[in-house]
Amino acid sequence: QVQLVESGGGLVQAGGSLRLSCAASGRIFSINAMGWHRQAPGKQRELVAAITSTGSTNIVDSVKGRFTISRDNAKNTVYLQMNSLKPEDTAVYYCNADVRDSYYHSSDYWGQGTQVTVSS
Repeated sequence: QVQLVESGGGLVQAGGSLRLSCAASGRIFSINAMGWHRQAPGKQRELVAAITSTGSTNIVDSVKGRFTISRDNAKNTVYLQMNSLKPEDTAVYYCNADVRDSYYHSSDYWGQGTQVTVSS
């Protein structure tokens, strides 16, 4: 079993910054891709950013240039640095990881979510 625990969410004024962290623990052989999704009330959950085990990244256009995703493989942790935050960034942010618990098997896991609120 694997657990993902997010931290770093909160309330910030427009133009401010936050850094989200997500640490994976449990039965981990290795972690393939890790990423962040977000969901605002009444909207679909959407991909924000993803990063592979080798460091290749994918950032959606709406946050490109403002958000940066990174990971520390030794700590099984992924980060999302969010700068120049806008009210439309307000959402619950979820960490996601594709985790291998053996050489032959992998499973997808989600964190519980952390609230990010950006005020005007």
